[in-house]
Amino acid sequence: MAESSNSLGFLGRHFEEVKEHWRKNFAFLDYYKKTLGWEKPPPKWIDADVEEFISSDRVYGPQLKALRESRKYAIAGAFLGAVHLGGISFKYSKSPHGVILATGFGALCGGVFGAEVAEHVKQLYKVDKQGANLRFLYWWEDKTKVLSADDAVIASQLPSISHVGFFYE
Repeated sequence: MAESSNSLGFLGRHFEEVKEHWRKNFAFLDYYKKTLGWEKPPPKWIDADVEEFISSDRVYGPQLKALRESRKYAIAGAFLGAVHLGGISFKYSKSPHGVILATGFGALCGGVFGAEVAEHVKQLYKVDKQGANLRFLYWWEDKTKVLSADDAVIASQLPSISHVGFFYE
């Protein structure tokens, strides 16, 4: 009986070691838990909110600004790739489904190429892209929580509708 409890102990320890090993191997999934695993999604932000973060954070602000500017390269590359490959396909094939597939593939390849160009032009290989995005998400979450708490305080200090009804009579 003592041997079976020892073997269960060994198997239990082994199972825990294997779990820890795979938890370390899939640690990158923590980023996706933060960005996709919301119980209630955060409110949408606008460009002014992003600019406020960029001006408030000295480390991740310029990184996020460079990341946002790099989108222009990817969009331009996707547009050029789609027009080029779609145009060549239309010139030589005249097949509608071939033109659509070639245009989509050209947009994909052009977008990837544009993103690589931005990577070198903006020197994004030196930047922690996930860190900058996560820092913004944390900042946005804190800002919206503070605003909602302030709104609750303000709302509790406002007079009820029955008290202000005489203004409208």
